[in-house]
Amino acid sequence: MRQAFRASILHCLADPGEASISSAVEFFDDGLLVVEDGKVLDAGDATTLLAHSHDLAVTEYPGKIIVPGFVDCHVHFPQLDIIASYGEQLLDWLNRYAYPAEMRFADKTHAEEVAAVFLDELLKNGTTTALVFGTVHAHSADAILAAAQARGMRLIAGKVMMDINCPTELRDDPVSAYTDSRALIERWHGTDRLGYAITPRFALTSSEEQLAAAGRLAGEYPDVWIHTHLAENKAEVEQIARQFPGSRSYLDVYDRFELLRARSVFAHSLHLDEEDRQCMSAKGGAVAFCPTSNLFLGSGLFDLRAMRAAGVRCGLGTDVGGGTSLSMLRTAGEAYKVLHLQDQAMPATRALYLATLGAAQVLYLDDKIGNFAAGKEADFVVLDPAGSTLSERRCSVAASAEESLFALTMLADDRHIAATYVAGEVYVSK
Repeated sequence: MRQAFRASILHCLADPGEASISSAVEFFDDGLLVVEDGKVLDAGDATTLLAHSHDLAVTEYPGKIIVPGFVDCHVHFPQLDIIASYGEQLLDWLNRYAYPAEMRFADKTHAEEVAAVFLDELLKNGTTTALVFGTVHAHSADAILAAAQARGMRLIAGKVMMDINCPTELRDDPVSAYTDSRALIERWHGTDRLGYAITPRFALTSSEEQLAAAGRLAGEYPDVWIHTHLAENKAEVEQIARQFPGSRSYLDVYDRFELLRARSVFAHSLHLDEEDRQCMSAKGGAVAFCPTSNLFLGSGLFDLRAMRAAGVRCGLGTDVGGGTSLSMLRTAGEAYKVLHLQDQAMPATRALYLATLGAAQVLYLDDKIGNFAAGKEADFVVLDPAGSTLSERRCSVAASAEESLFALTMLADDRHIAATYVAGEVYVSK
């Protein structure tokens, strides 16, 4: 079925922070997005495209902006119920809030209920693809992947591997972690729009035997993802140095166990040196920049300039529940502030890149999602600048679409998502 959507259209062709705006960003004030069988057929000026098309069913969104579906590079669905829990530093916060919440996922029914609510919240906020942490329970991965499948979403998830330095109720072991993960890979990876991520929580909570098992899985399944945390908190980094005295750095721990490669995504990566960044770039690893979490837990400031100078792929992650919002717009707004504190600029178009095409590149999915190139999957969001009285007033005096988008990164919430489309089908609409 062929259909078309008319509104302003804005998407990225490259990183606007590293290429000219004219070559990196495409904007059509009166645009038309043409979709056929769930994929982008064309995107361009509405008058031009309509002159060459007949019998198109056009959905009109006057005064609104169509952008690609947002891609969340790092988020924990079991932590939905502890979002905005009074702050602690990372390790204390895990013990006080995260681990008790995750213990509840021993109940399969609870896991399924949270998975459904979580994905609906993502879609309400315009997120159509995500890389998601489960819990140590294998059925947590089943729950989130089944819920994504039912919604037609592109989603990657995995069960957590964790056998030391954590509550006994949340421990597996090297053998069960390997066996359960392998069964989940065989069941889910490559099914519909789903993928699997080998998911050691972080090196601190995995024995060397378990990390070796994770590396063995990665070797057996080279096209799955690897998803973990890296150098988020200084106290964590210090503990890693004591736990792995033979490793040069925290990143080197993962590298030693064959967990650094293309499709490896490391959340945070705040406390790295230049050798780490060069190593990550050379081996194809990528980073999820999680500004709301880093600020909320007092972990540090992400150095986007240094990462990109080294050639490391970077995209935004909400990191709920340490992160404070599932909105990628709000996340982009906090990223602007984190970078501003380091004398680094982030115009609205670069924020859009990090939430769409850049994030797709982190996941090695930029051949499928991230912008409106012909043939890509038609995941997109209809932004409403008039979603609130304040944003309507602010955007009414904006001199450009970029100025309106920047205002939305500071002011928006789910009220500003007029509709979310997954593979050309509307899922959330006002």
